[in-house]
Order: sequence, then C-alpha cells, then structure tokens
Amino acid sequence: MSRILRLGVLLLLVSCGGNYSAPRDLDNACSILEQRPKYHGAMKRSEERWGVPVHVQMATIYQESKFIGNARTKRRYALGFIPAGRQSSAYGYSQALDGTWDDYRRDTGRRGAKRNRIDDAADFMGWYMNRSEKKLGLSKWDAQSQYLAYHEGQTGYARGSHLKKAWLLRVAADVGRRADLYQRQLISCDRL
Repeated sequence: MSRILRLGVLLLLVSCGGNYSAPRDLDNACSILEQRPKYHGAMKRSEERWGVPVHVQMATIYQESKFIGNARTKRRYALGFIPAGRQSSAYGYSQALDGTWDDYRRDTGRRGAKRNRIDDAADFMGWYMNRSEKKLGLSKWDAQSQYLAYHEGQTGYARGSHLKKAWLLRVAADVGRRADLYQRQLISCDRL
C-alpha cells in the first residue's frame, strides 16, 4: 500500500510541475499553439485585456525564453570556476526581472502570479507593453520598438540607451520579422 501511495504522490508532483520544455518547430506559430493550446488561450486573454496582439507576445516570448517556462539567465563565475550568481534575476517565459514582476503584481492585484505560468507571463507582457504605449507612445503592434522598451526598460528606452547597442537593434529587428511571420501564419491556422 505504501508503494502505491508513494507512486501516487510522485505522479501528482510530476503532473503539477508544468511542462517547461520548448515546443517543437518554433518557426511555426500554428504548430506551437497546436502543441500548447494553453498558450493561445493565455495570449488571447492578454490581448483582450491589454490590446497587445498574440503575434507580438509570441515573438517576444520566443526571443526572451524560446517558450521555456523556467528559463533563467546564465550563471556567472569568478575566476572562471567559482559560482557568483546569475547575470540577472530574469526568469520564466517573459524573463521578467524581480522588481518589474513585483510592480506588475502590485499594480494588477495578481499577488499569486508566477513567471513560469504562461497565463501570468502573457498577462505581464500585455501589462508592460500597455504601459510602454502610454509612457512612450509605442504602438502595441510595433514588435520591434516594444521589444527595445521591454529589453532596456521604459526609462532606458526613453533615454535612448538602445541606440548605442547595434547588437540589440539587430535583435529587435529579428523580433519584428518574427512577429510578422507569426502574424501571417496565425491567419492561416486551421484550429484557432
């Protein structure tokens, strides 16, 4: 009996843990949403609440975490081998930083929100990009500019910090192209 009970507890823990692996074929929006129907529901709810299109959310999540729910930044090492923490506190689908995530939870009243849950990550992204529209005048449909404000923070974007980072401008252009690709694909998805 105790063996069965232990097996039951183990199965319950595994099933509650979530699926943090990336979907297959990240270049195909329809395939991603077929594999992970919860993603589509979460992003549609965020789009309805905040006005940020699904394809913009998807392109940003792709860039930030490749759709891996428990993604973290790389570890840093002192002297090449002594662990010295992570590059930042970014975590989850949206790679939200601790302080910004705390602001989101406070502003929205979603105290129990978690960065490794797609519903919360999509809502966070909508909230943040909605603020970028209000504070910076960025269209919610402009994935490239929204990504720059997302990466640099709204204050950094307003100061123009992104303009001195050629690599970041290239990444943001890639986000814009991916958002366009996802938008075209989503129009033709059969079961959405």
